[in-house]
Amino acid sequence: MSIHALAQFPACRPRRLRQSPVLRQLVRETHLNAGQLVLPLFVRAGRKLRRPIGAMPGVFQLSPDELLREAVKAHAAGVPAVLLFGIPETKDAKASGAYAANGIVQQAVRLLKQELPGLLVITDVCLCEYMEHGHCGLVHSGKAGARILNDPTLKLLARTAASHVQAGADLVAPSDMMDGRVGAIRRELDRLGFLETPIMAYAAKFASAFYGPFREAAESAPKFGDRRSYQMDPANASEALREVALDLQEGADIVMVKPALAYLDILYRVKAEFGYPTAAYAVSAEYSMVKAAGAKGWIDERALTLESLLAMRRAGADILITYAAVEAARWLKAG
Repeated sequence: MSIHALAQFPACRPRRLRQSPVLRQLVRETHLNAGQLVLPLFVRAGRKLRRPIGAMPGVFQLSPDELLREAVKAHAAGVPAVLLFGIPETKDAKASGAYAANGIVQQAVRLLKQELPGLLVITDVCLCEYMEHGHCGLVHSGKAGARILNDPTLKLLARTAASHVQAGADLVAPSDMMDGRVGAIRRELDRLGFLETPIMAYAAKFASAFYGPFREAAESAPKFGDRRSYQMDPANASEALREVALDLQEGADIVMVKPALAYLDILYRVKAEFGYPTAAYAVSAEYSMVKAAGAKGWIDERALTLESLLAMRRAGADILITYAAVEAARWLKAG
């Protein structure tokens, strides 16, 4: 029976189900819990280093020892997973720090898996933080200007992912948006015997203004041009479905929509169309705007954060990647 047909019966009134808090919980269609949260963390070389990110209150660039402390706190709060981003000491034109055996992410992964084996460790696989020019792939500069070299970049991305898994990463997440990178990573992991290591693809990643604070955090702003030639146009929805389909065909196990809140329509369509495990990334500006308005007293930060995360769940997200993961977990536990 449809909702419209049911509404014809005067004895049935949804308001009756709202009178009791317990009953409201029993009939709730969408649930939010700490086990769905992933906390992004930024790691750089050093010791006892907590470098604040000006545009992201409460977020820091962390040395490995401080990263471990944050991960322990998150895990104790009920957050089951972290997503690592690395900031290298030096950058070059081939992103060599991304796939170095003792690179900063590789060091952090080994430390976390040694000291906190129950934590799921996800690594972001991209080259922008390690490239001297800040782009996500190799660049060729010619008379017509600079352009990204898609196919040669795939080898470096696959090498980077493999180095993360060899260090102990449980899951790799390519975020570069180069065509074919999921397939290249899957083949390399399989070749090395990591057949069971899953890939979470940034499948529908838009060229968004919502990434501004992240570029400060990861020190990854491009030094020329922009990323519109390889990230998606915010105007395109059907293209997002094609991108997701391609990543799934290449072997992605989880797909992601990024940003989250401004792209709930995409998130809903991806989940409805494919039914695969789907992640939503509540990106830096989403976090920063809430923090800024909350600090001014203009909004209820707790209520708005949880409502936003609930909206992502309602739209189809199974996994919620958010800088507010620890706070959200504590708020949920408090009830």
